[in-house]
Amino acid sequence: MTPSRDIATLLAIMARLRDPDTGCPWDVKQSFETIVPYTIEEAYEVADAVQQGDREDLRDELGDLLLQVVFHAQMADEEGAFDFGGVVEAITEKLVRRHPHVFGDARDLPPERVKALWDEIKAEEKRLKAERSPQTGQVSSSSLDGVPLALPALTRAEKLQKKAAKVGFDWGAPAPVIAKIREEIEELEAEIEAGPPAQQRIGEEIGDLLFAVANLARHLDVDPEAALRGTNEKFRRRFTHIETALADDGRRPEDATLEEMEAHWQAAKARERAD
Repeated sequence: MTPSRDIATLLAIMARLRDPDTGCPWDVKQSFETIVPYTIEEAYEVADAVQQGDREDLRDELGDLLLQVVFHAQMADEEGAFDFGGVVEAITEKLVRRHPHVFGDARDLPPERVKALWDEIKAEEKRLKAERSPQTGQVSSSSLDGVPLALPALTRAEKLQKKAAKVGFDWGAPAPVIAKIREEIEELEAEIEAGPPAQQRIGEEIGDLLFAVANLARHLDVDPEAALRGTNEKFRRRFTHIETALADDGRRPEDATLEEMEAHWQAAKARERAD
């Protein structure tokens, strides 16, 4: 096998890796369930490459993510469920169906009507999917259906809130959401003061607080997951500065006081602002 731009080569490589007699033992023993964590991880690595602005890395990570799609399709093909061509057919059919203003007769629609039409088509797709579901065999009655459990919690919170907002269950502005955050903080403080027996309720109140913060981010048109990823990276960068500054003096963080580390933290913060 040699590198190629042809998707058929990638499919052939995947089939070879999964061959029970001559393939890779690790690949052969995998299942949909064992591969899912890698699929999720690769999607995050794509997001990281985008955030870093590294196009070369993005190309590589998109390849890794594509491999996950090919891996799932190969296992499905082995079961006789569908193949990679079926995956391509399904998404092309969906794109054409959801864009009648591009591929159909619904031309020259204003943006708000395009969005409304998209929602109508998705609702009909959901209804048909529920009808053919072997698990329930009936139409779901919840407006919150269709938000995957496997999503990161902040992202899932935002999507659940958006679905609820579509049927009118929402605040109209950020101010009442901020008031709700203050209320949740007060409830959390009350549970903390109640002591260790309230540990479970403390966890619930922290969850309520995070949910309210995700709601505020949505009202301010901020992706809460992306915002937290940015803060995580900022924390890593500033803490690394602390470690480097201490190492220059032949010391480690565990040898320094909190006040000393805080001083280095503020120095890193000031340097970032100056840049």
